[in-house]
Amino acid sequence: MLAAIVRHGDYHQLPDTPSAHQPFPLTSDGREQAKRAGCELRDMLDTFGCDLAPQIDSSNLLRAWQTASLMQSVLGEDRRGVAVKGFDALAERGLGSAANLSAAQIEAVIADDPRFASLPANWKSNSHFRLPLQGAESLMDAGERVASHLTAQMQALGQHSEADVLKLFVGHGAAFRHAAHQLGILAFDEIARLSMHHARPVLLEYRHEQGWRHIAGEWKVRRQHAQFRD
Repeated sequence: MLAAIVRHGDYHQLPDTPSAHQPFPLTSDGREQAKRAGCELRDMLDTFGCDLAPQIDSSNLLRAWQTASLMQSVLGEDRRGVAVKGFDALAERGLGSAANLSAAQIEAVIADDPRFASLPANWKSNSHFRLPLQGAESLMDAGERVASHLTAQMQALGQHSEADVLKLFVGHGAAFRHAAHQLGILAFDEIARLSMHHARPVLLEYRHEQGWRHIAGEWKVRRQHAQFRD
């Protein structure tokens, strides 16, 4: 029972905007990254001798859906019936009513609201911090949401699969890393130290009794002091 988690490819994003709920598409580089990811995953299927689960789970954000669809177009060349399905549960951390404001605008909103204290200096990267705004999540909230989705989907798949099988999940780097911590794959201090390459599969094994473990695919070492943004 294998799960491949894939961060979306490079996309058009607003500068100095910490919200990851940006509705913009992949760049040309991102589209090429997604196609290469399909080839890489096809090789992994051959290496591990697995069938591909017919449903690819994707975040509903456009860049993730495009990445999943381009991977599906590669994988579907020799595997019929593979389809992409979108899930809000795989989205990156949401900033609620501050979505897609710049960091400076968010800080000004908080400063102008007499109900709130000033934001901490590390508010964008603090795993446990949640903006005091309607609908906002912490990074750990997002990780818990994604971890629950991964586990539920793999448990359901295990009930119907007799052969070795690999299921593909396409989403976002910070949410996947925080999910990996929730699943016992990464230590807490590794969340900030590691990232994910654009459109490069990280392969996890799911064992119902023993839990999860990382078996293939490389995490990316983050630049020091880099902020979480996906």
